[in-house]
Amino acid sequence: MAAWCVRLIAELEVNDGRAARLVQGLTIDQLNWKPSPDSWSVGQCLAHLVLANEVYLPPIAAALNGAGEGLRRPVQYVDRGWFSRWFMRNYIEPQRELAKPRRVPAPKKIVPGARVELSVLDSFLAGNRAVRELVVRAGAYNVNRIRFENPFVSWIRFTVGTGLEIVGRHQVRHLMQAERVRAGFLTG
Repeated sequence: MAAWCVRLIAELEVNDGRAARLVQGLTIDQLNWKPSPDSWSVGQCLAHLVLANEVYLPPIAAALNGAGEGLRRPVQYVDRGWFSRWFMRNYIEPQRELAKPRRVPAPKKIVPGARVELSVLDSFLAGNRAVRELVVRAGAYNVNRIRFENPFVSWIRFTVGTGLEIVGRHQVRHLMQAERVRAGFLTG
């Protein structure tokens, strides 16, 4: 298996563990507690990630389905172009160095509901299993040449490799957000 596949699968497994620790021992009220009316709860952060996978993964899978035999050549790394690097740095990557990270409004398709059930963790873990399966499948292709139709901004077409990288990094961003929320009600 390509190095990028092994790395991404390991990152997704770490994200699974972080999500499980976030929800462990929470009541439904704690899962839905928000530090302010315009912020998300721990549960809403996880629900957002579940919705993001449900919307983002099908176009990536469809792009692989449509890839010709000439693109069935595994690559050892994901080659992100300048626009992909800029996009991930400004909109996806966690903003660790900022005391108050930049807020970017979520697309309407992936805005979580007002109240989340404890089953959100099971949904998150199931979604990540699907991501890992897609990563393994994509490992047989040249993910640096196959592009998919972005379900949020139709004129942006990332490569499959970049799209899969976005999924993992987006999770890190919102898991960090959820960890800050949980720390707030545990210390508050």
